[in-house]
Amino acid sequence: MKRALVVGGSSPIGQAVSSELAAMGMHVFVHANKNLDQAQTCVNNITANGGSAEALQLDILAPEAANQLEALATEGPIQVVVHCVGGQIDKPFAAMAFDDWKNVIDLNLTSFYSAVRPLIMPMLRSRWGRIIALSSLTAVRGNRGQTNYAAAKGGFLPLMKSLTQEYGSRGITANVVAPGLIDTAETTNLSNYDELVKMTPARRAGTVAEVAALVGYLASDKAGFISGQQISIDGGCS
Repeated sequence: MKRALVVGGSSPIGQAVSSELAAMGMHVFVHANKNLDQAQTCVNNITANGGSAEALQLDILAPEAANQLEALATEGPIQVVVHCVGGQIDKPFAAMAFDDWKNVIDLNLTSFYSAVRPLIMPMLRSRWGRIIALSSLTAVRGNRGQTNYAAAKGGFLPLMKSLTQEYGSRGITANVVAPGLIDTAETTNLSNYDELVKMTPARRAGTVAEVAALVGYLASDKAGFISGQQISIDGGCS
């Protein structure tokens, strides 16, 4: 049984991805930083449907996170890593403090390094792996007040292309999924939600299940020749 880690698995998209990977027959570690209850609820739903999963709580940016992840991999390689972590501090660039910049870069991009680097060697030794990062439409088109977020999410594509160059010959693929407007409690509460829907050529928001299905495909054997790519799932916005 392949083992998967969904970083940010307690988020709405993270929970959907965790359930998708479990339905594919993987044992899924559903990661949470503070929202352990949501991760455990996801685990309970997976196991109730016959899947295999467990919740994992850690601060991915803490110095001790690497040791915890390395210990996890000693029990068997984590062959699928999906990075679903994200966060924003929106301000015009001229008014953006250094901490506003650094905190968003760290939360979105540095957290990927912290999560994947401790797991890469066991994955390489298994000669099969899937690394997938969730980006954003903002990384493709940019957005006012989100220079820090666009830079952080935009960093994933060249990162994945570099990982593909380094490890593609060892059966490792590395790809980016860039969602647009996706229906979650957070997005539906946006004051301009209806406007965002009208701006989407599909005239609707996407679903977390649609994002999870794309991630699941990229994590499968069928996608073994797809690597170093960014695939948008945004209803035609990009």
